[in-house]
Amino acid sequence: MPRLVLASRNKGKLAELKALLAGLPWQISSLEDFPEVPAVEEDGASFRENALKKALVVATTLRMWALADDSGLEVDYLNGAPGVLSARFAGEHGDDAKNNEKLLALLAGVPWTQRTARFRSVLAFVSPDGDAWTTEGTCEGIIALAPRGTAGFGYDPLFYLPEYGLTMAELPAEKKNQISHRAVAIRKFRAYLEHEFPGTTARD
Repeated sequence: MPRLVLASRNKGKLAELKALLAGLPWQISSLEDFPEVPAVEEDGASFRENALKKALVVATTLRMWALADDSGLEVDYLNGAPGVLSARFAGEHGDDAKNNEKLLALLAGVPWTQRTARFRSVLAFVSPDGDAWTTEGTCEGIIALAPRGTAGFGYDPLFYLPEYGLTMAELPAEKKNQISHRAVAIRKFRAYLEHEFPGTTARD
C-alpha cells in the first residue's frame, strides 16, 4: 500500500482532508507523524506556489508521496484579500478570531450585494522524485455581517452560502465535505489518481 503524507499540521485541515480521502488504498499520514520535517515558510505569491513548495519539501525530505493544500478566502470588495495571507491576516498565524474580526472591520458598512467572496483551495501532489501535479477548487459565498455557527475553522463562521441559508460553520460536516472548495479539489485529485494509478482510488 503506497504512503501519502499530507503536508500540514493544521488539525482542522487534516481532519477535512482525511475525511475527503477516505476509502483510498493509500496509507495516509501527516506532518504530525514526522516532527523532523522543517516548517515551510509560505511566502509564495499564490496558493499554487505555496502548495507546491510545501509538497516538494515534504516529498523530497521524506522520499514519499506528498499532498499539500494551500487555501484561503478571496473577498471581491477587498480586491481578492486576504488571499494567500488568509491564515495570518491579522498578523499572528492561525488566530481565527482576530482574522474574522479584522475582516468584519474592513467590511463595516459594505452592503450585502458587495460582500461576495470565495474560498479557493489548490492541491499539489508531488512524487518522491519531485514530479508535481496541481489542481484547485472554489466555493462561492457572501461574507456575513456577524459570525454564525461553531463547526469548521478559519473564516467558516462568516462564509454565508445563500443556497443553504447557512454559514459554512453551520453546515453538517458531511454537507461541507460535499460542497467546499477543498471537496471540489479533492474530487479532481481522486479522478487524477484513477487515471494515473488505476485501481488505487477504491470507493468514493
